[in-house]
Amino acid sequence: MSSAEIRNRFLAHFEARGHTVVPSASLLLDDPNLLFVNAGMVPFKPYFLGQETPPFQRATSVQKCVRTLDIEEVGKTTRHGTFFQMNGNFSFGDYFKEGAIQYAWELITNAQADGGFGFDPDKIWVTVLPDDAEARDAWKRIAGLPEERIQPRGLKDNYWNMGVPGPGGPCSEIYVDRGPEFGPDGGPEADEDRFLEIWNLVFMQEELSAVRAKDDFDIAGPLPSRNIDTGMGLERVAYLLQDKHNMYEIDTIFPVIEKAMELSGKKYGAAGPNNTAGHLDDVRFRVVADHVRSSLMLIGDGVTPGNEGRGYVLRRLLRRAVRNMRLLGYQDPSLPELLPVSRDKMGESYPELVSGWDRIAQVAYAEEEAFRKTLQAGTQIFDLAAGEVKEAGASTIPGDKAFALHDTFGFPIDLTLEMAAEAGLSVDERGFRQLMAEQRERAKADARAKKGQHADTAVYRDILDANGPTEWLAYETLETESRPLALLREGAAVPVLGGGEIGELVLDRTPFYAESGGQVADAGVIEFEGGTVEVLDVQRPVRGLVVHQVRVVDGELPADARLLHAKVDPQWRIGARQAHSGTHIVHAALREVLGPTALQSGSYNRPGYLRLDFGWLNALSPEQVREIEQVSNNALRADLPVGWQYMTLGEAKDWGAIALFGETYDDQKVRVVEIGGPWSRELCGGTHVEHSSQVGTVVVTGEASVGSGNRRIEALTGVEGFAYLARERDVVGQLSTLLKTQPGDLVGRVGDLVERLKQTEKEMERIRLAQLLSGGAALADGATDVNGVRLVAQRLDGAGGGDVRTLATDVRARLAGDAPAVVVLVGAADGKAAIVAALNDAAQARGLAAGDLVRAAAPFLDGKGGGKADLAQGGGTDVTRIDEALAAVTAAVAQG
Repeated sequence: MSSAEIRNRFLAHFEARGHTVVPSASLLLDDPNLLFVNAGMVPFKPYFLGQETPPFQRATSVQKCVRTLDIEEVGKTTRHGTFFQMNGNFSFGDYFKEGAIQYAWELITNAQADGGFGFDPDKIWVTVLPDDAEARDAWKRIAGLPEERIQPRGLKDNYWNMGVPGPGGPCSEIYVDRGPEFGPDGGPEADEDRFLEIWNLVFMQEELSAVRAKDDFDIAGPLPSRNIDTGMGLERVAYLLQDKHNMYEIDTIFPVIEKAMELSGKKYGAAGPNNTAGHLDDVRFRVVADHVRSSLMLIGDGVTPGNEGRGYVLRRLLRRAVRNMRLLGYQDPSLPELLPVSRDKMGESYPELVSGWDRIAQVAYAEEEAFRKTLQAGTQIFDLAAGEVKEAGASTIPGDKAFALHDTFGFPIDLTLEMAAEAGLSVDERGFRQLMAEQRERAKADARAKKGQHADTAVYRDILDANGPTEWLAYETLETESRPLALLREGAAVPVLGGGEIGELVLDRTPFYAESGGQVADAGVIEFEGGTVEVLDVQRPVRGLVVHQVRVVDGELPADARLLHAKVDPQWRIGARQAHSGTHIVHAALREVLGPTALQSGSYNRPGYLRLDFGWLNALSPEQVREIEQVSNNALRADLPVGWQYMTLGEAKDWGAIALFGETYDDQKVRVVEIGGPWSRELCGGTHVEHSSQVGTVVVTGEASVGSGNRRIEALTGVEGFAYLARERDVVGQLSTLLKTQPGDLVGRVGDLVERLKQTEKEMERIRLAQLLSGGAALADGATDVNGVRLVAQRLDGAGGGDVRTLATDVRARLAGDAPAVVVLVGAADGKAAIVAALNDAAQARGLAAGDLVRAAAPFLDGKGGGKADLAQGGGTDVTRIDEALAAVTAAVAQG
């Protein structure tokens, strides 16, 4: 049974039993505790936490997930990967343990001809919490499982919580016995390779007040409503139903291994009891297959490679895939060969991978090319480190050197180990691992510090439950009469806000736009009898409730004020509408100029200003920036109609509307903003102008990188745009007057001045260098005899490294003859010292080396250096001991 069929059967089974089918959310949900969605329940967390009211009582989904805690362990086991799909069914206050067990048993044991998975009931084992008699009795009654196949296991295995205060409850895990060839008898408690877990049924029934560990927490009491959250690993079910030994051999993953075998000439599965090399190759094949698929899914959801956060994880995955292909013996670019194979298989369930392929391929292939250059640069750095080790007479590359190669240059430790062995060296792996462990611990500490960063929304939830949702009128009016529902300060209700105090005000109705979709909140005032408050910010802490942050300007605001008048600043709203519509217009222009793969990855707009981030690998040329600006302003001049309508998410996608990566949308109803028909269609909840001409103007003010694979365009709109152009006109006018030329001739005039300046600087540099070299003869004439060596050891105040090197080689050339000659010059400039040693052949024949002389002097300068036998260079930060450094050189020459 194919993976796609398993997915479809799961959804069909629960849809037939009254569950709403919910599409997989993006891997990039906005959750402060998570880099990626790592479980099927994550998109439903607001419902389980009581922050939002679920729009359905029953739901089912197949959720894309990524877990990255142990990337280095991928491939070493047969059932863990970074990307996986979690089949789940959920109940929000509807059915509970008995229903969950009934539905699960039917699906896994019903014949395949009847829509089930057809597992042998006699091969099914389950685990329950020891004191969960309700679940135990349900398994006996519904499934007819004998006592010996219902194993009790403790809190670590059979209790679920989120790791923070919130809902929790016992769970029951379902296992399939794979047979005695996979391990000993005795159920899951005895062996989890033979008895493979495929499904976990979580019974949320308790509110946890504190969570110290998975098996150490405090229970505040029962939940108001009991919920069901289940997770079935699609890949695990696939390798059982496809009669494979592990997840890497299923239909959506193994084709990549087959392609990797073809490219590398090596065979997967060749490992025997004594075949260590074959085992390592198998691990490498599995790493390649897993990481290629995971990278495909991450890029598909909008991640681009970077040096931190999500981008860093993607970069690691891509580079580990490329590196393991190299270790398998394939040196050419591998992603163009492997990634399309994964696309063809995963595209059966996720068609957006096919439609967005050009962008995905562009990002992945560019990262591989960059990594190949990193490998080349890293090899040079490795060679330098290896040379230093050998020169010191050692045989081990220090752990900190290996760590620097890995952490700073992206050079994999496996490659460092391989190259060290080729050079006859070893690596201090223990030191390297210690530094890696310290880095991981810092990362974990940071993650722990971020735990629990969900805002405490209980007070807002109570307000919403007591009064219902805010009547939100931002699309309809700028003013409205309102009444207060709550007055808060620092999260607690207060009876009054005094003059100058800042608090939060909840109204029954409001015209203020709450910040979302990149658009900042409206500004304005709220008037009451006897005073006024200024609106500083507007947010939606829970869905349906609008909260205003206010500062009292006049009077005192009582919580029981009878009537309020909320007024949005009309000029602010006009500017905000212009900027937001301008953002859509620039996005459409961007795609028209660069192509459909230039998709927005983030935006921010406030009155008169917009910025738009988009996935793109290279800097835009000035001509491209001008064309984007021109296309945008042509759209304004065309006075395109701007409209919006509501539809389901599926209808919006079919209509060609663009959804922002990482955003969460309600599948029941979304708002699509359209500018000029199909030219621009985007999902958006912001405020907009009615015709494109009302944006006024679009003036692009900047284009820059905001991380690997991401660019940013900034622009001004409306009166701010015109003001910017007026300032530019004034600058042109002032320069034209200053240079006594016409504006049209200004560029040529400035160009002539710049060229003349360059020529003047070149002439000054020629004169300076001539003056510098003129002193070379005097230095050569002043050479002293030290143990038969003609030595010039001199301090040069005001000379930098380049000048010192030039003069040292010039003086060496002047010391002609067969006698040994050594020139050591130390320059001092800007508080730094630069030392250069230059030796002739005769001095080298005497056993002297330039590098040794530099190293003898460098410690006095609080620096270091080195080089070849004839020429070496170094530097330091202490210029007060230059004379001591030169004395050390003289002593070294005398001893040599």
